[in-house]
Amino acid sequence: MSELNVIEANRQHHPVAVFFRGMAMGAADIVPGVSGGTIAFITGIYFRLLEAISAAPVAFFRQFIRGDFIGFWRSIDGFFLVALLSGILTSIASLASLITWLLDQHPILIWSFFFGLIVASVWHVGQQVKVYSFALLVPLIGGAIFAWWVTTLPASEVDPSGVAFLGAGALAICAMILPGISGSFLLLIIGMYAPVLSAIKSAAIGDLGMFMVGCLIGLLSVARLITLAFKYFHDTVLALLTGFMIGALVKVWPWQETLSWRTNSSGEQVPLSQLPVGPDTWATLYGQEPLVGLAALMACFGLLIVVGLEMIGRQRSSVQD
Repeated sequence: MSELNVIEANRQHHPVAVFFRGMAMGAADIVPGVSGGTIAFITGIYFRLLEAISAAPVAFFRQFIRGDFIGFWRSIDGFFLVALLSGILTSIASLASLITWLLDQHPILIWSFFFGLIVASVWHVGQQVKVYSFALLVPLIGGAIFAWWVTTLPASEVDPSGVAFLGAGALAICAMILPGISGSFLLLIIGMYAPVLSAIKSAAIGDLGMFMVGCLIGLLSVARLITLAFKYFHDTVLALLTGFMIGALVKVWPWQETLSWRTNSSGEQVPLSQLPVGPDTWATLYGQEPLVGLAALMACFGLLIVVGLEMIGRQRSSVQD
């Protein structure tokens, strides 16, 4: 299918479907270790999102400041962005407590579901490579090592000043838009995860404003960079992103041995540093049933969701052709 047809196919996403994709992205971004960018990729809106964000700076100067608001809205794919952002914000506002509860009460099953999603997305992204070659092993392995290394970094503490919120926003959004790298996990590493959640709960307008400005700066810069990278180094970037997702699998492995703990914003002790172990080892360590059968079912469920989405996408593409 030609590039023109791909763009036209992107335009056919129904706003309600985009909204629910946004909810899935928001739910993923809440959880340290899961990337909203991965959800955008496997649900088929990743490149449309990059295209819309990349168009914003040029459209602002060429159309918005000249009063051509309708042209600006069309250039940035406004209805798509509003629907997606509405879904993300709705998810964060409504599902944060539910996801937190599920991870607390049924961690093995939920992490198994995430594991299945990411395994399937690795397969899905790998299929997008145009020309396979041994040279792609370099970015693939490099991406996997980098993502694994990020998950092993110890958390630190920073002074939650306005500048810290600004930097945290830029860092988090850059990670969130990259499949395989969790923005919330990076916030946890630099010690800003609890301050940001606290600012959201207490509606600290000043801190949240700085965080949003940082997000805007990071989003506009990284989206353009990724778009250019895909344009000139398509297969290399896909191999790198695939590596990111492979490396991230360590973080979402359902059976983890907790090596150290941290105190969250509610004063509760939660895992900080963990090491993936086998189900039998986990059962021996904690004296609980590892639920291997149910975990496998949840992983397969996550995998089948991605496969189903891809089949739907292929059917729509064939219709466009």
